[in-house]
Amino acid sequence: RSIVFYSESSVVLYPYVEEIIRELQNRNQKICYVTSSKDDPIFKNENKNIKVFYIGDGSVRSKFFWELKAKVLITTMPDLENYWIKRSVVFPVHYIYAFHSINSTHMEFRKGAFDHFDTIFCVGPHQIQELRATEKLYNLKQKNLVECGYGLLDKLQKTKPLQNQEMHTKDGRKKILIAPSWGKNGLLETVGMNLVKILLDAGYHVTVRPHPMTVQKWPKIISRIENKFKDDSNFEMEKDVSSFESLYSTYGLISDWSGIGFEYAFVCERPVIYVDVPHKNNNPDY
Repeated sequence: RSIVFYSESSVVLYPYVEEIIRELQNRNQKICYVTSSKDDPIFKNENKNIKVFYIGDGSVRSKFFWELKAKVLITTMPDLENYWIKRSVVFPVHYIYAFHSINSTHMEFRKGAFDHFDTIFCVGPHQIQELRATEKLYNLKQKNLVECGYGLLDKLQKTKPLQNQEMHTKDGRKKILIAPSWGKNGLLETVGMNLVKILLDAGYHVTVRPHPMTVQKWPKIISRIENKFKDDSNFEMEKDVSSFESLYSTYGLISDWSGIGFEYAFVCERPVIYVDVPHKNNNPDY
């Protein structure tokens, strides 16, 4: 077990490290991929050099981390050591954090979210500047900051259709994507029902792409939206966030504080509308 990837249930790791895994495959490197999601797209991968294990979210996961023997562990889950996920007590594992958005490291993440990682794969210079400033401010040991880029953006650029996909329905309605972040003040959690109704009444085709944490923590809200509009042929609920097809086939994106706004703008080069819901601030000291 020289290289181990861990995927939490709320943010499936694979789309964000797929380019890294592909590069390791090209080098014939064997890896272990451990996941807490039963729907992880890694299960569709048939490469014999990837060993996949499902461990859930409970005590088995905690025991796995405490007793891990591996040279490297790569994950998109922050807050190592701060909550129930701890560093190995039996082996000097090298822990690597890979980002699942292009956002800042400050406001979106809890204070100290990256303090206990050895290496950070940074998507851009803004993250390097922020992490170095944080180390200096709190007198932390310097981490190894790698200019890694953002694998998902690379993948979306490569898989982007050469021809612009049809952004209208057969009867001429413009397709709109709603893809927000999550939280009690999030777009779907607060004004989702009203927003979908306004857009449908205005003659748009609407695809709602909820964050997995919204589905997990506020399932009743998602069910209410789904039940309200399920009989409308111009409404779609897209819960499979491992697919990015809806990004290519929509005229514009409506979001809140989600990093998908950057991905949509840079890949599709189409309008992003941000709804000014309250800040999603996980670090009051940002």
